[in-house]
Amino acid sequence: MYDVAIIGGGVVGCAIARELAHYRVRAVLVEAQAEVGFGVSKSNSGIVHAGHQSDPDTVKGSLDVRGNALFDALADDLHFAFRRIGALVVAQSKDELPALQALKAQGEAKGVPGLELWSAARLQREEPNLAHTLAGALVSPSAGVINPYECCFALAENAQANGVELRLESPVQRIERTDEGLVLHIPGGAIAARFVVNAAGLFADRVAAMVGLRDFTIRPRRGEEYLLDKRLQGLVRRLIYPVPRPHTKGTLIIPTYDGTIMVGPTADDQDDREDVSTTEAGAAAVFEAVRRLCPAIHPRDTIAEFAGLRPVASTDDFIIGPTAVRGFINVAGIQSPGLTAAPAIAERVVAILRDEGLALNENAEFQPRIAGPTRFASLSFEGQQALARRNPAFAHVVCRCELVTEGEVHEAIDHGARTLDGLKFRVRAGMGRCQGGFCTARCMELLARRLERPFAAVTKRGGASWIVQELGGPQHPAPGEAGTP
Repeated sequence: MYDVAIIGGGVVGCAIARELAHYRVRAVLVEAQAEVGFGVSKSNSGIVHAGHQSDPDTVKGSLDVRGNALFDALADDLHFAFRRIGALVVAQSKDELPALQALKAQGEAKGVPGLELWSAARLQREEPNLAHTLAGALVSPSAGVINPYECCFALAENAQANGVELRLESPVQRIERTDEGLVLHIPGGAIAARFVVNAAGLFADRVAAMVGLRDFTIRPRRGEEYLLDKRLQGLVRRLIYPVPRPHTKGTLIIPTYDGTIMVGPTADDQDDREDVSTTEAGAAAVFEAVRRLCPAIHPRDTIAEFAGLRPVASTDDFIIGPTAVRGFINVAGIQSPGLTAAPAIAERVVAILRDEGLALNENAEFQPRIAGPTRFASLSFEGQQALARRNPAFAHVVCRCELVTEGEVHEAIDHGARTLDGLKFRVRAGMGRCQGGFCTARCMELLARRLERPFAAVTKRGGASWIVQELGGPQHPAPGEAGTP
């Protein structure tokens, strides 16, 4: 019998798991995918918003400023990529200038630090590559960029190091209500817990329905993103937003932590919870929008495109709190700014659990820090030479585009990478200009050798996401199925 079972290993579920690790409770994080962060979290825009764009009278608007403020300490403890680069909401005409003033007033009322209005002339001096027709901007220096999947991995690793259990490839098939609590039925077994936290993202309404709750629905909102070549690094120095619309912050220009520029997303509601395709129409809309803000951006610079699905609740707000089913806590509808709010959501959920009767005695042995990954490409030449002398695996380059070494791949496997995407999201192998054309086979070889699996059993992201198949033989079963190597 666990004290708490958390369903969903996205950034919110992982943040809750780590927050619970501060206390002497028996907790388990249950994730359907092969690794944490492989659902909604892997495909978001990677922005820690300042908080001035969310209505303070909403649940999301009550959590984003606090969440933003918690990221410095988190990144320091857990060594994931995070940098405060600031953001600009730009007015494309003088008619939009009052909207900037309203956003500034809203942000100041919420406690967003450093908000300032810039004239058109100041904007041109600070960001000379933006369109010179822009009428002005609102700057928010506390906004930042993050690699969200790195954050998920680090939160989960630290939670595990402090006693939280992790069950991967364990989709919840049904939930049984008992006198003692709730029982999650997963492939090959069951998990009993006094409290269940439903942080299941796109499937949170279906998980809630397993205990008879049908008071909200989730409808996916697809957002297409386009990653541009690193030759554009420095084109803009801050996050660039248009004036927001009622249901979206608009199409953005995002200087990522790793030096590429990303543009997007779109915002298209759909019924399909699996469709993450990109479209010709989506690309046209994205580039038309961003070229009005920065004419130097061109579709020919695209090196990768992807789409993510935001779990939009029928309430159009976060749904966080206890339910009519004793012990069942909803943490649903966590769309933007869910990544920003995640640390604050975790605090709130732990407070709810306390109010619902969970005894929270401080874990005096809690260790907040983990060792950060080696980032060979960011070292000085002398530092790279010294590292390669100490460990020759760091002298073997696996990914040329991002200068990723074999030593970094081994470290990633040591820290939980089990799939090709697990490596990519940890060390960036396959994220550069050639998009894995050079390094995929080598990464698969290293995974197969270290995990003692046949080469053909290595998948892109778990399940049946096979990369290759053995000639003349049957395909290996998906992990978790009978006969898996």
